[in-house]
Amino acid sequence: MITVTIPVFNEHDNLRQLFDELVGELKALGRDWEVIFINDGSTDGSEALLDELADKETRVRVLHFRRNHGQTAAMMAGFDYARGDIIIPMDGDLQNDPRDIRRLLAAIDAGHDVASGWRVKRKDNLLSRRVVSVLANRFVSYIAKVKLHDYGCTLKAYKRDIIKDVRLYGEMHRFIPIYASWHGASICEIPVNHRARKHGVSNYGLERTFKVLLDLIVVAFLDRFMGKPIHLFGGLGFLSFLISFIAFLVSVYYKLWGGKSFIETPLPMLAGMTFMTGVMFVLMGLVAELVIRTYFESQQKTTYSLKAAKNLDPPEPLVSKASSRSA
Repeated sequence: MITVTIPVFNEHDNLRQLFDELVGELKALGRDWEVIFINDGSTDGSEALLDELADKETRVRVLHFRRNHGQTAAMMAGFDYARGDIIIPMDGDLQNDPRDIRRLLAAIDAGHDVASGWRVKRKDNLLSRRVVSVLANRFVSYIAKVKLHDYGCTLKAYKRDIIKDVRLYGEMHRFIPIYASWHGASICEIPVNHRARKHGVSNYGLERTFKVLLDLIVVAFLDRFMGKPIHLFGGLGFLSFLISFIAFLVSVYYKLWGGKSFIETPLPMLAGMTFMTGVMFVLMGLVAELVIRTYFESQQKTTYSLKAAKNLDPPEPLVSKASSRSA
């Protein structure tokens, strides 16, 4: 089954045309399908229209949020309620073309786990959207080591087993291919059509770029230090200790051979402050290690991702082993 998920926020004038195009395209595919609209607290009448469309086609389902939670939360809700083996998110503003769905599905059928849309010819403002997007995508690709031309394109196709354990926060919906790559997913990029917005107002602005960059810092941290946070905090701690030691030696040099007492230079204060900073970094690393171990062990998560197994039974949960020993 194919599940198409569509976050909606004040897209009343676009929904009926999107419904007609999308349902027509899905019926032509000859596969089982469903569409999930996630109404993200719309105030323009989208709620009533979505209910009307759902009454018209039973394979169209609707989730209504009590208030606006943002695109990432809406996409997460769509993933949670999706029943398909292939999940395809897309925008509700008609800028994504439903006819591109079959091209994404062809890439999935060819063996890829993720087919990511690439808006080669974008119909957006040159400076505020396209130029910024090119720079941002290059930066994200460099940091994440997953090279894509268009992280911001919502139109993508995912195999369900690749994203079933992904939890999204902030503006992290655009980083799903990075999460997938952590699980060894095969990712390809498919050029897709991009249409100019006809109705409504875009909810994107330059301020969102800064939010994305902050979320990228989180993603980079999770990628490199999720299982070993002490390596980051401990490294910063030892760097602080090194600065403290150098400052102390220089202050002693000035004291003995430079004719300056400790109170005449800021070096002793710098040595003390950086030493305490180093101690704090190391302690933060230890706390982070305890948090990570609690995260994995309390939820019985593993630090590895298993693709397949043969002639092996699933491991017995640690909890059951502990309870059997106590008995």
